[in-house]
Amino acid sequence: MTTKTNKKLNQLNKTMIGVVVALGLGTTMASSVTQAADTVSLEEAEAIQRKLVTLDTHLDTPAHLVRPGFDIMERHTYGHDFSQVDVPRMQEGALDGGFWVLYTPQGPLTTEGYQQSRDTALLRALAVRTMVTEHPETFALALEPDDASEIKKAGKYIVYMSMENSYPLGTDMSLLETFFKFGLRMAGPVHFKNNQLGDSSTDPEGVKWGGLSPLGETFVSEANRLGIVLDGSHAHDETVKDMIKLSKTPIILSHTGVKAIYDHPRNIDDDLLKQLAESGGVIQMNAYSDYLTALPENPERKEAYKGLMAMVKQGADHESLLEKRREIEHEHPAVKASFDVYMKHFLHALEIVGPKHVGIGADWDGGGGVDDMMDVVNLPMITQRLLEEGYTEEDLADIWSGNALRLLKQAQDYAASLKSASK
Repeated sequence: MTTKTNKKLNQLNKTMIGVVVALGLGTTMASSVTQAADTVSLEEAEAIQRKLVTLDTHLDTPAHLVRPGFDIMERHTYGHDFSQVDVPRMQEGALDGGFWVLYTPQGPLTTEGYQQSRDTALLRALAVRTMVTEHPETFALALEPDDASEIKKAGKYIVYMSMENSYPLGTDMSLLETFFKFGLRMAGPVHFKNNQLGDSSTDPEGVKWGGLSPLGETFVSEANRLGIVLDGSHAHDETVKDMIKLSKTPIILSHTGVKAIYDHPRNIDDDLLKQLAESGGVIQMNAYSDYLTALPENPERKEAYKGLMAMVKQGADHESLLEKRREIEHEHPAVKASFDVYMKHFLHALEIVGPKHVGIGADWDGGGGVDDMMDVVNLPMITQRLLEEGYTEEDLADIWSGNALRLLKQAQDYAASLKSASK
């Protein structure tokens, strides 16, 4: 059901309320319809959200797992250490887990660069596995789509793994199977810059390949063979189109916005959004403020961050870096997009392609966060707003995890069919 249809039904409900009240047919019916049609309390939204399997498809939290002194089991605050995800906050925000990201920055396209990045990615994968093995009562590794609901039923948090920027694979696509054996179930070819696999949406030098490279085409084929969901976030539009065309299963955009609300290279236009949905794919809505709206320039903040980066290069200890960043945030606070702007992206995507093709990937611990939603504690605000817009609990089940898990099932079913055919 589209947003427009839901709004029409809401208006019809309001009309019915007026008739009921005018006829004096009692307050019980009028009250229940008003509640469904007008406002939903945050408590009601949270209660509904807790019944669902809730996944965010882009948790950059593994970057904190290797940070000195960070304990995922303890409650942190964004204002103190700039983290956005931990067990107490996941519990409070009714987040069951998600795809925990193995991220490595883009480096030189050289043998040495590939090897260093490969080792970093493997260590990041080990950090995620260690988190699970050290807290078996709290976390469980998820490898198949049905694992999510079983892990939730067991009272644990769901840990799928994804790779942002497949630069660590170098020129050896067989390494993808190594990461698959570690638990990898989603992978995107690029990040901020072009690499050996294809073009990025944000490389200042422009396009290199005109989409996927020949090696990138092999990457797509290998991901299909293994049953890994392909992620087109950060990819150039032509790269995304190539991925849709070449992949045997639908692709995901794990953390992306829409150009109709803000024309930024990291977002996609309605034509590509429709093409994605028509192929069975899904867009997960990003909460990275710089990609949601035009923000005012802050030259003093930029200059202060240059000083912070100089400290990093000089090998300053982590606590000194944190203290410096807190100082910068106090003296030159960042301007963030509003929650309403975030929801404009969300609701536009829903209106264009419907709730079977939209989900949530806010980029927590990777730069995500908007005013009033700076960590996972406030996630029920999304559910509240969607309910008020007329979306149903069934829609929310799809948005919160069903769509992403459907893609994982399709990827794994295709991989299984290849194995069956080869016997």
